[in-house]
Amino acid sequence: MKKLYTLILLLLVSITGLCQENSDINLFQNTEEREKISLNGLWDIIVDPLENGYYSHRLEPKPDGYFLNKKMKKPSDLVEYNFDTSDQLIVPGDWNTQKDKLYYYEGTIWYKKDFEYIKDEQENLFLYFGAVNYKAIVYLNGELVGTHEGGYTPFQFNITDKVKDGNNFVVVKVDNRRERENVPTVNQDWWNYGGITRSVYLVKTPKTFINDYSVQLSTSNKNEISGWVRVKNSSENDKVILEIPELSKKVEIKINNGLGKFNFKAKPQLWSPTNPKLYNISMTTTSETLTDEIGFRTISTDGSDIILNGMKIFLKGISIHEEAPFKTGRVTTLEESKTLLGWAKELGCNFIRLAHYPHNEQMVREAEKMGLMVWSEIPVYWTVAFENKNTYKNAENQLSEMIARDKNRAGVILWSVANETPEGEDRLQFLDNLIKRARSLDPTRLITAALDTQAEGNDGKHIEDALGNLVDVIGINNYCGWYYATPESCAEVKWSSKFDKPMIMSEVGAGALYGLHGASDERWTEEYQANVYENNIEMMKNIDFLAGVSPWILMDFRSSRRPLKRIQEDFNRKGLISEQGMRKKAFYTLQKYYMNENKD
Repeated sequence: MKKLYTLILLLLVSITGLCQENSDINLFQNTEEREKISLNGLWDIIVDPLENGYYSHRLEPKPDGYFLNKKMKKPSDLVEYNFDTSDQLIVPGDWNTQKDKLYYYEGTIWYKKDFEYIKDEQENLFLYFGAVNYKAIVYLNGELVGTHEGGYTPFQFNITDKVKDGNNFVVVKVDNRRERENVPTVNQDWWNYGGITRSVYLVKTPKTFINDYSVQLSTSNKNEISGWVRVKNSSENDKVILEIPELSKKVEIKINNGLGKFNFKAKPQLWSPTNPKLYNISMTTTSETLTDEIGFRTISTDGSDIILNGMKIFLKGISIHEEAPFKTGRVTTLEESKTLLGWAKELGCNFIRLAHYPHNEQMVREAEKMGLMVWSEIPVYWTVAFENKNTYKNAENQLSEMIARDKNRAGVILWSVANETPEGEDRLQFLDNLIKRARSLDPTRLITAALDTQAEGNDGKHIEDALGNLVDVIGINNYCGWYYATPESCAEVKWSSKFDKPMIMSEVGAGALYGLHGASDERWTEEYQANVYENNIEMMKNIDFLAGVSPWILMDFRSSRRPLKRIQEDFNRKGLISEQGMRKKAFYTLQKYYMNENKD
């Protein structure tokens, strides 16, 4: 019976095919390797808390809003805004940490960028955004090109027919107001950083081009590589040549109705934390060549174990927010991503939980290169409006965009659909639908969610939330010694589960202000935090169905829920490292556990 789940997963793969072959999400795969023009740098901005640039005094949309970028042509003209003399912000970046007056700001800011372009009738041109938090309305030369909702996933628009020879301008209305129906909803425990927070590119492609692809090890046969490639504007008899030089493979893929499937024998080295092997691959048409680095591995479960490449593995992890070290604010550079991931490696991790939303693509790619397995999730967080159909549609779109971007990353082993959601029928149906969507897009990875709904009993904690029936791996958030009980009592807590499935202790920990010392029972001291970790580690050692740990959290991060002066100062202090990179005592406590942990 223990093998039953794995067999069912393999059957699903053979029936449904690999990774988003039939998805309606229209995103580039591997944007960084395409021909592109960066629009990063200084953008002109107008802060618009009353949305005067969008609505009239009757709250009707203006036909001549700020998106027209109007200029005075004669002295009598009335134009009550001017991007050219306005403030500026750096893109990518959040507005909260760039200007003191915008620290707590939530609302609309208009962004404008000029660029020069020479049209080529043999090219397509796309406007690509890595992420905008939260709602974006995008205009080119005063004309609407599209909208997007969701603050952590990429989107793009085809502007081939709208761009002009010479000077052009892009205007983006960015609105990060929290709303009950949003994903996440109004209540969250991280900073609501507003702005164009990831890179913006003009991406150039041939008229016929490779849009998307999936290249993975077949889960039914470790000696086969399977997948598909999608070609836009393809013609009959088009083909793609897939090459993996290190494996001496050159495969011709025939394209029918824009899609080509392939399956061929190969024996690649398998990607793992101890051997994060990636292969250079190329895909070539008559008009372009696209390259990538791809790893091959399998992931499944066997009872309460997680199985990587056919062998049991214990996930020694840490949770991470996309908070920049030293300067705080959104992570915007490769160096910042490497710093965070380097700290995780120093801690002894082979696994990271990227909370509570999809992190930037370079974070995922660098983690993969460093041998870190990845849990990636969407911000279905706490009490989203589970009964609202538009909220579900929004969540499903964010899930689809996350999978679309990162489906070729071998390091990603877990898609998470939720964090700490309250039990109820609406919630269960909402998450069941998301899980079905995730499996239809990518049946090659495991599905999880972080729960804080454990039952209490005289014999300890019992996992019985009905969501456990739906996921492959159960995440448990539990703060013994911080939100309940004393640290010393945690070591004796016993755990049981209704489900024969792996459990990851996805959050555990306590707060401490770096440099504050005292007794081990004194809140906010490094000694208290270390005491909580020591006793929770003893508790976890006695959980026989524990498959991994990702304590909360690597580094202190900003949160407007944390106002305690002289201690929190708008920071969640549960980090093992301060925002200035200083390691707390608990860092070494967890490091010792991981270094001595024999479960590999």
